[in-house]
This record gives sequence, structure tokens and C-alpha cells, in this order.
Amino acid sequence: LDVASYRERVRAMFYHAYEHYLESAFPYDELRPLTCDGQDTWGSFSLTLIDALDTLLILGNVSEFQRVVNVLQEGVDFDIDVNASVFETNIRVVGGLLSAHLLSRKAGVEVEAGWPCSGPLLRMAEEAARKLLPAFQTPTGMPYGTVNLLHGVNPGETPVTCTAGIGTFIVEFATLSHLTGDPVFEDVARKALKALWKNRSDIGLVGNHIDVITAKWVAQDAGIGAGVDSYFEYLVKGAILLQDKELMSMFLEYNKAIKNYTKFDDWYLWVQMYKGTVSMPVFQSLEAYWPGLQSLIGDVDNAMRTFLNYYTVWKQFGGLPEFYNIPQGYTVDKREGYPLRPELIESAMYLYRATRDPTLLELGRDAVESIEKISKVDCGFATIKDLRDHRLDNRMESFFLAETIKYLYLLFDPDNFIHNDGSDFDVVITPYGECVLNAGGYIFNTEAHPIDPAALHCCRKRKEEQWEVEDLMREFYSLKKTRKFALKRPSDRGEAESAKDSEDAEKAGEKRNSKKSSHSLLSCPSQSFNSKLAVLGQVFLDNT
Repeated sequence: LDVASYRERVRAMFYHAYEHYLESAFPYDELRPLTCDGQDTWGSFSLTLIDALDTLLILGNVSEFQRVVNVLQEGVDFDIDVNASVFETNIRVVGGLLSAHLLSRKAGVEVEAGWPCSGPLLRMAEEAARKLLPAFQTPTGMPYGTVNLLHGVNPGETPVTCTAGIGTFIVEFATLSHLTGDPVFEDVARKALKALWKNRSDIGLVGNHIDVITAKWVAQDAGIGAGVDSYFEYLVKGAILLQDKELMSMFLEYNKAIKNYTKFDDWYLWVQMYKGTVSMPVFQSLEAYWPGLQSLIGDVDNAMRTFLNYYTVWKQFGGLPEFYNIPQGYTVDKREGYPLRPELIESAMYLYRATRDPTLLELGRDAVESIEKISKVDCGFATIKDLRDHRLDNRMESFFLAETIKYLYLLFDPDNFIHNDGSDFDVVITPYGECVLNAGGYIFNTEAHPIDPAALHCCRKRKEEQWEVEDLMREFYSLKKTRKFALKRPSDRGEAESAKDSEDAEKAGEKRNSKKSSHSLLSCPSQSFNSKLAVLGQVFLDNT
């Protein structure tokens, strides 16, 4: 398989779609490829532009990335009287802006002094996320599904939200909290995750839709697909991003129940959440993310087996129908379409990184051939309304440029900066010290917006850490007088106590013998190393 030629074909697909969006649809959310015009779908944010921004950089187009950043700063306003999906606004708008913010220095944008802890795209992401916060003000902490960006939650808004619409915030909201120093985002996201966990059934499953006021399950189908999917994905990705064992153990518990009750011959079915009886023997195209998720927890063999099942469906139709009846081996009535979704390609990209199995490149090849053959029109790429007769629909979803093209390109571009193994990195000076960025290990949100996990450690604004820095500065200055440097274990103390530190440091020289245990002068600190103890890279010893 000629990887380079497929990579170039994917690049050409991107520009065919992107240029027609700019020409015919901007500033609307999405392109209508059959009529060559645009429509607002998820709000009114020029959504395709926000969603495609980081894809531009992955394709290496820094000049257009820079131009779009300026366009978005000028033109996007969230103070509008629009009812928006809380879930979609988070994954597409907040996620897209955060990712572009963290990549903007790499893209040659002149960043402001406090970056990555400040910047215009970060302020936009925060503004968009603040508009979503009213949705979380419920008795359970589980959010409403829709919010008005001007007025908050509409009176009479339905309290029924799907599981994914409750559990798909931790990646974006924790990133926001770590960058801005405002814990409210991470707090509401965690509370929502825990509320779902608390309401799982006795056999360990969650349903599809729940009432966020009463916590009663309204739709009791349990599975890994539509309505549930990204909740499981964000437990794993949140655990990796935040190094959080609790989130991972929640996922592993669910994983056991999913294997026990929904898995049959490397397919996953839908079952009743309380009894575990099969309710629908259906494979949904959205479930195709699951092998990629399994690869993230190292379960590569099971992932490959399930992937190969899903790939047979692709080969049968030249795409994945929204629903596929497993026993009958055919599409489900009214669900024969393929809106150019990314999930199977996403799994192929992850599994190819893990195994280098050439079958995965073959899926990429099939996807390129089939999308070009069936869905390409003069004005872009159109949703396939019916895989049986290749009828098209007048819509090009923004995820086609955000995800489908991005994962295809990354599958065929082994040397992309996104695949960095840590051998290459940038060091940035922030107000809180030195910070390593762009070393790889990117976590993709569920709209394929990559988040650099290292960035979460750049902007520590927590109170105790400010005191720690102040303590160290005091010790550093008192050291100039005493020519000695006392290293102390940081403890949780208030400012009143820390004011005494400078005197303590001076007395430390005299009281050396009597205070050996708590204040000994160390030439080799016994506590774990903390970068904040290195003042301008100098290490201070006895008699410095």
C-alpha cells in the first residue's frame, strides 16, 4: 500500500471540502454540499471553521491556521439568543478552541506573555464553557441537554438527558480548570460523572437516558453505542489525562459488566440495564470507537477481533450503516445511512499505532476510495443517506473535517508531530516556571481535538502552591544573609505561619543540632523532587 499517495489524497479531500465551505457556507455552521450553500445547525458559531482548525495544523498549513485564528477572534460571539446542545457545544466549540489554543505557538501564532495560561482562544473557550454552566445546576449535578446561551436553561426544558450528554465533559473542563485556575469546570464535570456511577444498576450497567432531576432511568437500554459511548471514552481519557486512578477503576468495573452482559462473539449487543436480557441485537456505527478505546487500556487482542467484525460490515456496504442487524447481517429500516462518521477509522488509527498491522491501512484505503466514489460532489462531500443505493443527503457534518479526515491523515502519516514519542519537545517559560510542551501523548477529545496533557501542569495557580513559591523566595533571600539554605518539607500551613519562615531559615544555622529531624541542612533533599525547589536551575548545598 502506497501510504504517501493515500496521505496526499486525504489532504486533497480536506481542501475540496474546506475550500467549498469557505466559499459557499461560511459564516454558517455547516456546508450544504448539494445546494452549495450553508446552514446553522448546532448554534451559530461558524462551527466547521472551529472544528477544522487543528486539522489545518496537522496537515501542516500554518498560514491558514493563523488566518482562521484571527477570523474567529473577530467574528465569533457567544452572547446570542440561541438554544444550544450542551454536549455538542462542549466537544466541538470548547474542545476545538482549547486544542487550537494549545497548538497556536506550534503554528507560529505570536502568543501573549502568559501563554498557555492565557490567550484569546482560551478566553473564548472559557466564555463558551461558562455559558454551559447553568445546565449543571440540578439536584443531581447531572446537566440538562440544552441551554440558551443568553438566558440559561429555558423554563420547561426537558430534564431527560442521554448518558453521554452527562459524562462527556471531564477532558475539556479539567483542561480549562487547570489552565485558568478556576476549579468550577472540573468540579461540575466530576460531579456529573460520579452521579452516573452512583446510579448504575445492580449488575453494573448504565442506561441510555436519565432524568437529571429525579435520577430515574427513562431509557433502560445498556450498550456501548449511541447515547452512552463517550461516557466510557471519557472515563479512560480523563484517567490518562489527569493520572486519576478512580476514573480508571470506574471504567474497569463497567468494562467487566459490559463483557459479561453485552459481548457475544466479539460483537456488542444492547441489553436491559437491570436484567441483562438482550433488547436489540444491533451494531451501531457509533460503537466502532470501542476497539480504539480498548487499545488505550492495552487490550489489543480483543480490540483487533472486534475491529475485524466491524470491518466486514464496512466491506459489505462501503461504509458503516447507522444500525446493522447482527443476526440478519443487514441494515435496519430507516437507519441505512452513513454520515461520513470517523469511528472505525479512529480505531484503525489507534490500533495501527499499537500493532502496525497492514490490515488497518487497508481499511484506510477502503475509506478513501469509498468516500471519494460515493459521497464526493462538486461542492464538497455529502452524507450518504442510504448505503444500499448510494442516495445522498444535503449535509456535510463538521466532524468530517474535524475527525474523519484527521484520523485518516494520521493513519497514513507516521511521522506527524501528533505521534511524537517524547523525543522532541518545547520548553516554555510561564509565570509559574518552566514548562515542557508538545512532547506527545496527546489525548483526543471525542471530536478528535488533541489536548497536550503536559499543558495541564503549566498553570498551577492553587493557593498552597503560591505559598510554597513565596516560602522558597523568602528562604532564598534569607540565604543571602546566612549563606546557608534550609530545605523544608512543604506542609499545609496558612500565611500567618509562613511569615515566620524567613526567621526560621536564619535560625536554622544556629539550631542545626537540636532540629536535625525537621530542619536539617540537606545536600541531597530526602523528599521527592519538586521543580519549584530549583531556583533558576541552581542547587544550594551546605556552605554554598
